[in-house]
Amino acid sequence: MKRLEGKVAIVTGAGRGIGKAVAELMAEEGASIVVNDLGSSLDGSGVSKQPADEVVESIKEKGGNAVSNADSVSDFNASKQIINCALDNFGKLDILVNCAGILRDRMIFNMTEEEWDSVIEVHLKGTFNMVKHSVEQMMLNRYGRIVLCASSSGLGSSGQANYAAAKEGIVGFSRAIASEVLEYGININSVYPGGATRMTASIPQTTRDLRKELDAKKKGTDIQEMPSSEEPPEANAPENNAPKMVYLCTDPAGEITGQVFGTYGWNMSLYSPRHVTHSINKVGNWSVNELSNILPISLAKELINPVPKIEPKEKK
Repeated sequence: MKRLEGKVAIVTGAGRGIGKAVAELMAEEGASIVVNDLGSSLDGSGVSKQPADEVVESIKEKGGNAVSNADSVSDFNASKQIINCALDNFGKLDILVNCAGILRDRMIFNMTEEEWDSVIEVHLKGTFNMVKHSVEQMMLNRYGRIVLCASSSGLGSSGQANYAAAKEGIVGFSRAIASEVLEYGININSVYPGGATRMTASIPQTTRDLRKELDAKKKGTDIQEMPSSEEPPEANAPENNAPKMVYLCTDPAGEITGQVFGTYGWNMSLYSPRHVTHSINKVGNWSVNELSNILPISLAKELINPVPKIEPKEKK
């Protein structure tokens, strides 16, 4: 059964990793694909259509239909050309899966302005650009499926203030516009994907060790972008995300919108929206003195410090 027969999809960042797996599976399900990838190196240098071309070739060898595109999602006008590529080659646009991304990991006290700006531009502005241009076409046909790659790093990941801000911004963005486009038959969801990709492989081992140490101290939290080390290597495969992300683009998923799903590994999880867990109130305004007495035994009673206090070392 080809669940996406007759549909036209754009998959950004589809030259490698998660995006590639999504594009190939969508093609197997019958969709015509625009395989978008800038083809840059990990440091952002160079532009090459080769990664996208190779995915297109693979899709066509299996009987699928695809074209390649190397325009940048982070540039407003260039991103419009990605949508035009779908219209020029296939006549319409039904689906957008936005996977394009970069990493510029750095502790905040070492992070440069360029490292902040580049991540925000690719992830957050790039998401706006692609959704803005795609929705304009989807509204005309009163149909659309949009899946955006956010990240569980947005829940708090050391050394990734830029990435976390952009990714959790995508969650707020998708939830905000879900109600705006629902009447046009368009649904939009975010996913927290994960897997062993070229991008994650670039994270220094020292950073991995530090995060592991900090995460071990975060009792009661679940900030994880990949399966645990106890699971077999195949659980880390980026391909594991594809069926879940593709499902969200099918007709039966039309009633699902404004949600966040975890798709890494062999699990699929639904994340709850932010909501009030506890509150205190009184008639009138609080004083600082009152809060000093009440907060430690009420709202702050069960709080977990994201970074547990480190006792100072004794001087020798």
